[in-house]
Parts: sequence; C-alpha cells; structure tokens
Amino acid sequence: MKISKIFAIASAAVLIVACGSPAAEGSKEVKALLPSKAQVDSASYLIGVNFGSWIKGNNFGELNYDQIVKGIKDWMNAKGSQSDTTFFDQFKIDPNEMNSVLDGFVQKRRAYTGALNAEKGEKYIEEFLKEEGAQKTESGLAYKIIEPGNDKKAVSDKDTVWVNYKGTLLDGTVFDQNEGINFTLNRVIKGWTEGMKLVGEGGKVKLVIPGELAYGEYGNRSIEPNSTLVFDVDLNKVGTYVEPVEEPAKK
Repeated sequence: MKISKIFAIASAAVLIVACGSPAAEGSKEVKALLPSKAQVDSASYLIGVNFGSWIKGNNFGELNYDQIVKGIKDWMNAKGSQSDTTFFDQFKIDPNEMNSVLDGFVQKRRAYTGALNAEKGEKYIEEFLKEEGAQKTESGLAYKIIEPGNDKKAVSDKDTVWVNYKGTLLDGTVFDQNEGINFTLNRVIKGWTEGMKLVGEGGKVKLVIPGELAYGEYGNRSIEPNSTLVFDVDLNKVGTYVEPVEEPAKK
C-alpha cells in the first residue's frame, strides 16, 4: 500500500520530535545525551509553525486541530509497520485515502474561496462605479482615467507599453509594484491588455480588474481564485508594433 507524500512528510515531522522525547530505557549516562526539555519544546513548536505555514499556504482554512492531534497520536501509537497488511486498519480513516480525501476538500475550499472573492469583487466594482469618471467596458473591466495622456495609444495586442504601476488586493494589500518596466500586451492578463488601450502615452489610469480578466478561478501563488485586482498605472511610453516586411526572394 502506498501512503500519500503529504502524510509521509507530516509523519516524518512528528517523528523528529518523538525521537527527541525522554526515553524510558538506558543508563543515566545514555539518557544525558537526549535533548533537553527546552530543546524538545523549541523543536516541537517550530515543527508546528512549519506545519501551520503549510496549512495556511494551501488555503486549508480553519481545520479541526483536535483531529490533527488525534491523527498524530494514532500514527505514533500504531503497532507494526506499513508493510503489514493490517497496519492501516488501526486508523479511523485509512491513510491511503489521503489523496482523494484532500483533493475533495481542496476543491470545495477553492470553490468557496472563488465564489466569495467574486462576490466581494462585484460589490467593490459596484461602489467604484459610483465615483466620478469611473466606467466599465463590455468585458466587465472597470476603470477611471486620471490623466488622459496624448493621442498616442496602444492599439494592437502586440504593442509594448512602458509603465510604472502598483497592484493591490481589495483590502489594500500591495502584491506587486514596479517602475520603468515594459510589457508586450499579448503577454499580460486580459484586463491589462484591454486597459492599457484606454489611455494615451503619458497618461494615468486606475484599473479594477475582475477575476475572469485577471488570474481566473485558479489564481496563482499569491492571488486567490477569482480575485478582483486594482492597478494604478502611469503609461510612460507606447511602442507600436511594426509588422516585419518580407524581402523579395532573390533570383
């Protein structure tokens, strides 16, 4: 039977602490080699911090920590080895079901998080559109031109823009910020591709990009599913794409 990688990692972490626990066997001299109580406590705490980081990083939400402790204790108290056919019968839930159980759990969490973020985004855009000058395009992109800039605008997805920008989440958290950077418009999120065509060179624009025009239902490492993103952008320069001219074949 194959135990899941996640379960194996968690079990290994627990065993590190267990190996540092005071032993009932051995002479006084041998026992003196064990880590002190303070060292055991410190190692135990930091393993907990590491495990907490993993839980939070995977957006697992509020778990039942009593059941986590029970699972740890059940593993530590289990008799025999994983190669025994009856080893996994000792558990409330067969650890070999870890992958399928976690997959179902994560899918439900993602669906909830995505729906919640979409709901928050809709409300935010609704309020944003009450501001003077705020508008929304047919695709759902909300924007406000702070300074229109000149008549030179990006028109093609192959155009390049030089910008200063700050990207924030709805709670104001800055997740990205750059100055003097350039992007080709067919290599950025849809909201940027569309939004940068709305303002002229030298202009400033505020973009409120709904999840479907940003990182979608999956998000990325730092952006949750269906997150609405807010960008304040200075458009410093527009580089117009020029189609290469094919040279006539030599005779």
